[in-house]
Amino acid sequence: MTSQPQAAADPAAISVALCTRNGAAYLPAQVRSICMQDRLPTEIVLSDDGSRDDSVEVVRATMAECGVAGRVGLTVLRNEPALGVTRNFEQAVTACRGALIALCDQDDVWRADRLSTMAAVFDRRPALLLLHTDARLVDGDLKPLGQTLFQGLEVRADELAGIHAGRAFGVLMHRNLVTGATTVFRRRLLDVALPFPSEWVHDEWLAALAAATGEMDVLEDCLIDYRQHASNQIGVRRLGLRAKVAKAFAPRGDKHAKRLVRAQVLLDRLQSLGGQVPTQVLAAAREKVAHQRFRARLPANRLRRPLPVAVEALRGRYARCDRGWQAIVQDLLER
Repeated sequence: MTSQPQAAADPAAISVALCTRNGAAYLPAQVRSICMQDRLPTEIVLSDDGSRDDSVEVVRATMAECGVAGRVGLTVLRNEPALGVTRNFEQAVTACRGALIALCDQDDVWRADRLSTMAAVFDRRPALLLLHTDARLVDGDLKPLGQTLFQGLEVRADELAGIHAGRAFGVLMHRNLVTGATTVFRRRLLDVALPFPSEWVHDEWLAALAAATGEMDVLEDCLIDYRQHASNQIGVRRLGLRAKVAKAFAPRGDKHAKRLVRAQVLLDRLQSLGGQVPTQVLAAAREKVAHQRFRARLPANRLRRPLPVAVEALRGRYARCDRGWQAIVQDLLER
């Protein structure tokens, strides 16, 4: 570890959890955008996952060039061997000491008002645990790709309205809409979210726990440029009609069994939290487990699926726990 940042007793303190792996080519732009925020973070916690380039040195040098020494602390953690994306972020956020934690990928660029805009929402809403935003999609050279993250994910107006109305957990039972690179959360969320289970990606897990135990919301502003390039560990790809049809006819494999395990892991965590989780949230989580168990146990023979799928649809679980008709079609057609 290196220079000690300020203590996080200050409720205005913001930490940046920056995770790197061989990102030296992109880090100068990202770190400069952090150092040029109109509300500076208190610290950057850099967790490097076994880089073979000079990622850590690039971060130090860029911060020095920006002249933020003494105002923005830097803590460096190095992993040998690499931990992987989720464990690396778990390590980074655990070491953060700010009341707010901003997740940060190594290859994006933040708008100058990202932290001030998001922190202002937290200041107004003490019960808010997690906030995420849209993003502008750009290529490796930061040239706009002509669409936003939400457009790429085909986020619907009713999904955003559900989150705004306090029904975020129900929305997330259909699918995850939260991208870590756009996310800021209160550190106290870690009291229920740690440890991160291996079956979940860190941003999905944090969103689910925030929605289950408190308030989660979304801003429809593009507060970062989100790079899409060949080295992305997690990216956005909008499927065309042909790709969607091919996906519907794809082999089932073990993906539904894995989704069942994920749903059970979430339910187990929520049950362990007792009174911190509303009864309606627990009921929704149990129903999600039941639905995923149904999907995992569908017969391999497609001719034997229509009746049980119809029954499940009449129960309303495809609508409440999944992506509605899209999941129905998938269950009927998958090989």
